[in-house]
Amino acid sequence: MTKEEAKKRIEKLVQEITDLRYQYHVANNPRVTDDVYDSLTKELKQLVGGFPEFADIGEGINRVAGKPLDKFEKVKHGVRMLSLNDAFGREDVLDWEKRIKKLLGGSASDLEYFCELKMDGLAVSLIYENGKFVRGATRGDGEIGEDITQNLKTIRTIPLVLKTPFPKYVEVRGEALLSKKVWKALNVENEKEGKPLFANTRNAAAGSLRQLDPKLAADRQLDFIAYDIAQISGYKDEPKTHSEKHALLRDFGFILDSHEKIAKNTDQIFSFIDAIEKIRQTYPYGTDGVVISVDNLELQSRLGVVGKAPRFMIAYKYPAEKATTTVLDITVNVGRTGVLTPLAHFKPTLVAGSTVSKATLHNMDQIERLDIRVGDTVVIQKAGDVIPEVVEVLVKMRTGKEKKFKMPEHCPICGAKVEKRAAESKKDASVAYYCTNKNCPAKNRRGMQHFVNVFEIYEVGPKILDRLQEEGLITDAADLFELEEADLSGLERFGEKSAQNIIASIASRKKLPLWRFLYALGILHVGEETAKDIANHFGTLEKVIAATASQMNEIPNIGPVVSQSAYEFFHQKASLKFIEKLQKHGVIPENAPKQKKGKFTGMTFVLTGTMESMSREEAKEKINARGGKVSGSVSKNTSYVVAGADPGSKYTNAKKLGVEILDEKAFLNLIK
Repeated sequence: MTKEEAKKRIEKLVQEITDLRYQYHVANNPRVTDDVYDSLTKELKQLVGGFPEFADIGEGINRVAGKPLDKFEKVKHGVRMLSLNDAFGREDVLDWEKRIKKLLGGSASDLEYFCELKMDGLAVSLIYENGKFVRGATRGDGEIGEDITQNLKTIRTIPLVLKTPFPKYVEVRGEALLSKKVWKALNVENEKEGKPLFANTRNAAAGSLRQLDPKLAADRQLDFIAYDIAQISGYKDEPKTHSEKHALLRDFGFILDSHEKIAKNTDQIFSFIDAIEKIRQTYPYGTDGVVISVDNLELQSRLGVVGKAPRFMIAYKYPAEKATTTVLDITVNVGRTGVLTPLAHFKPTLVAGSTVSKATLHNMDQIERLDIRVGDTVVIQKAGDVIPEVVEVLVKMRTGKEKKFKMPEHCPICGAKVEKRAAESKKDASVAYYCTNKNCPAKNRRGMQHFVNVFEIYEVGPKILDRLQEEGLITDAADLFELEEADLSGLERFGEKSAQNIIASIASRKKLPLWRFLYALGILHVGEETAKDIANHFGTLEKVIAATASQMNEIPNIGPVVSQSAYEFFHQKASLKFIEKLQKHGVIPENAPKQKKGKFTGMTFVLTGTMESMSREEAKEKINARGGKVSGSVSKNTSYVVAGADPGSKYTNAKKLGVEILDEKAFLNLIK
């Protein structure tokens, strides 16, 4: 075969394979068997292998997963990927129509709407140049996403070559989805292998596309449904309406959902919403609403965008999903203002795509209004973005063993007396219960922030801690380790991704060195170096807790004041209760490694100033490796003070106490 013959054959094969893919996936009219499709694909690969100069022609049908990536590269979107404002009822849709009609003035008389399903997957952007798929990216923050081209190429319902005639450049927006059938099968396999289950199809799709190894994404059998053209150039007839965009996408070879409608008024919009609600549960993919948009693109342009959401489009969300569950317990959390908030704990229940195991009951007024008791069967509800809440008690399900809840007379954290008074919140006119102890640990905001900083839970800052306490989700830092994604994702300004990041950050810090655990507890006079001395001396948390004040005092560099403070801390009920709570939630301080013996065994060093040859941390490692210890303060027990350039007060103290001072050169000679 000559080069010219090979080129023509490759072009014919690509055209035929593209058309067969369209007939199978889009037109739902498979003309040939899989064997024929596979045979044509095989011939194309062989021809491209023999004539590599034509690889770019045949590249469009190559769905072989590429090599695993180290990370996803960032991609800036040419056109921002927007979010949608939500409508939770018909009144919201009518209000939206009033607003846009007012803005459009006389043009509102020609207004038509386009209705389509709101898919519950991962929004992605696809770029095509001269008909070939060249790049795909996640939505990210709307401005910048992640390049997941390799993973998207494995999705068979994404055309790698567009059907002709195609534009020079087009950006297609759509949803990467996992069918309910595949999701259930995937969870069956995960359960067998002891892996975590996916809460819903959206999580499964997002998790699949964020695999660094494209082979893993290929195994998940994802689908893609297009819904918009963000940019298009070099095409004879550019669309003038959103509905024309849909028709054009089908011509290019994309799958679009068949449930769509041009509506001339809100009555027709509501008719479409009602029709979808009837088939929603049996629909093969997850969907939580209907997207309504102004159909005319010129009117869309006039309406514009406010913040991150377009004025010309709105998402109607179906009413919150409900489920029944059993109240296993009602506990009390204490906020930073001292207010006591009851929290209901349930048998874990799947509702609105996530597993719920607890919900705040806000206050005693709410408990009395619902007449909720421990052991009750209750109705809980959760719309996609809403905090789980108890909406009803099924009184007829009672057995007589249910227990009424009483607010405790003493603070569950510090034991101080609880008093009843008007709530301090301006939004809340009810009566609240407060801890009367000004020094209650639950009110120690700085102590909690110190804890998360030492644990290196960087996703949780002061504002997030305040918010979690205000919602009654945590009393102390130990409660962080009991949080679930469902507790956070419903909070205002907490998106699903944000909730996932926070929970993952917390979970990753459950194992840590003993010294870091001790330092995080915020014991008076116990800083980082002292915590290391205590950890190294006793080795285990159990031995630290059991130590007497005199045993603490035997540790070099620790005086009687520090010893007494540490001893008293570990003999307070509140401290032991907090440590027990941490352990219950899986926080495990690792035993301190046995101190290495060497030429510096029994010696204590203090570092001050700046050294040229190494950092202070490197100097610490070299001292520790030789059996020595590094202290943060100078005392009579200090063996050497190592002074670099611009030494501080430690240098002066060493001179006063007669401690030997080493310059950098002398220190380097000593560690040789």
